Amino acid sequence: MRVLVTGHLGYIGPHLVELLLKDGHFVTGVDLNLFEDSVIYPHAAASDSRVMDLFDLTPNDLRGYDAVMHLAAISNDAMGILNPQLTWKVNYEGTIHVADCAKRAGVPRFLLSSSCSVYGKSDDKPIPESGKLAPLSAYAETKVKSEETLGQMADANFTPVFLRNATAYGSSPRLRLDLVLNNLIGSAYSTGVIKIMTDGTPWRPLIHCRDIARAFVYFLNAPRDAIHNQAFNVGSVSETYQVRQVAEAVKHLMPDCNLSFADGATADPRDYKVDFAKLNKAFPDFKLSYDLAAGARELHDHFYRYKLPNDCLTGDRFIRLKTLKRKLTEHQVPAYFQLATNP
Repeated sequence: MRVLVTGHLGYIGPHLVELLLKDGHFVTGVDLNLFEDSVIYPHAAASDSRVMDLFDLTPNDLRGYDAVMHLAAISNDAMGILNPQLTWKVNYEGTIHVADCAKRAGVPRFLLSSSCSVYGKSDDKPIPESGKLAPLSAYAETKVKSEETLGQMADANFTPVFLRNATAYGSSPRLRLDLVLNNLIGSAYSTGVIKIMTDGTPWRPLIHCRDIARAFVYFLNAPRDAIHNQAFNVGSVSETYQVRQVAEAVKHLMPDCNLSFADGATADPRDYKVDFAKLNKAFPDFKLSYDLAAGARELHDHFYRYKLPNDCLTGDRFIRLKTLKRKLTEHQVPAYFQLATNP
């Protein structure tokens, strides 16, 4: 098949490109390549890698493709707080632009990388796909609105699917350290302290970034009738943890490091458990290939194998918000980034 992947040079994208190529697909990637400095080890190149703005895509660029996998996004709550206009521009308007091009080009399947963060906060009862959506950030709001609009675009020839991924973690060729497990290991590695920024009580379902990529490949091959215009929570009940449990897993790996809470740490309002029964029932053979212990161990090993710098958390290579701020200052971004930043 011919597959177009947006955001192929991000955190999840390199895993996805590798898996698609391994299955024999022709893969076109579209990405601004804002995070080229985050590379820690080589990764497979797409069959056709285009460094370009997704707003420059036209229907002609997508003709003849079997699917679009849309990963490109400002995928950071902190950036959404700093600049909600930019988050809406890229995450919502960009998504609908790509989807409109795909539909007009006759692409039959559109897989959106959505998020379990659309649920916001819940009680102890895990939330199914039909549950209440209560987004607490601009990032999550854009995912809710994108799903809604894409759902209205669905028809007999266009199948949107919404993969509501659990919180990502794990090693990637293009590493991020602004994710909970990755950040805690980065803190331990660079300072000797496993520093928790909240009170440690919030619940999070976790999923390795490579397992998210595996889910996309799985949904590429799934029967249309089983997925058409539907949302799926992607993760596992067994991989749901409180932040303090994640920190304890890091402590187990790095026993010489101290466990500490940030001064004035409070509860994170994003606190939810998610029901994955729909995924398990529809596709019982899809299983996560990583659990927290295995993913944490691999990531820990990669910190040392690839000799990450001691400023991995204080510098801007691996923290998306810091990278974007620097590139905004240096005008290394499309003009609309600047306009959204300075309305």
